[in-house]
Amino acid sequence: MPQNAQKKSSATGHHRETMMLGKSRASRSHSCRVQKAGKEGHGRSSQASAHNDMNGYADDLAAVIDALDLCEATLVGHSTGGGEVARYIGRHGTDRVKKAVLIAAVPPIMLKSEANPEGLPMEAFDAMRAAVMKDRSQYYKELAIAFYGANRPDAKVSQGILDQFWLWSMQSDLKNAYESVKAFSETDFTEDLKKIDVPTLVLHGEDDQIVPVKDSARKSAKLIKGAKEIYYPGAPHGLTATHQDQVNADLLAFIAQEEKRKAA
Repeated sequence: MPQNAQKKSSATGHHRETMMLGKSRASRSHSCRVQKAGKEGHGRSSQASAHNDMNGYADDLAAVIDALDLCEATLVGHSTGGGEVARYIGRHGTDRVKKAVLIAAVPPIMLKSEANPEGLPMEAFDAMRAAVMKDRSQYYKELAIAFYGANRPDAKVSQGILDQFWLWSMQSDLKNAYESVKAFSETDFTEDLKKIDVPTLVLHGEDDQIVPVKDSARKSAKLIKGAKEIYYPGAPHGLTATHQDQVNADLLAFIAQEEKRKAA
């Protein structure tokens, strides 16, 4: 195994690691060591009662990286996980990081404000919290449809993918899921993005109904020096499932880019 390890991060809010499973399968045939780290209170992680914010997520990631003594790691984060990657670099630097990948990621900031008039209004996130508290099982079933773009004409999203999303979402702790909404919607990653000094890939679907591309990836790319941008026409937030092969190919090509130059 090579020294570089790819960290796979959680998806937006209640949706942990959902979109990175295809990546794991591809990596096994390309000599990449993969380490996954989910947020506390999500998936198989512990049900923490505190630190359910971006600083806490980033510090947990740092603890995993340090414990495994990972070097020259490529950090890959989807949705909220992309914010986690940015905040990790903002707080802990890039001594252990070789590259970064933000896939359908929430930075710079989702919430609408005078400084970010294109953002989503607080009412949208309040409605999300209310739905989680009232009947989160039904909420996750409905959210899965927009997450994968299943509400678009000619969409080809299997019932299995939608059911899988619901299952993973229901594994989250209610308190952690509720508090994560504030973390991914109100955190401003602007200064974190400016601190990224390693090669970075920004990858996003142009029909993302969860994290609109115009207020996320396109802005983030302008804040990250030398960022490489890839946009998929018509792709949804859950593009790592709906466009799995394409994402895998672009991700592996980005990771291998420098190695090819060195070999030449």
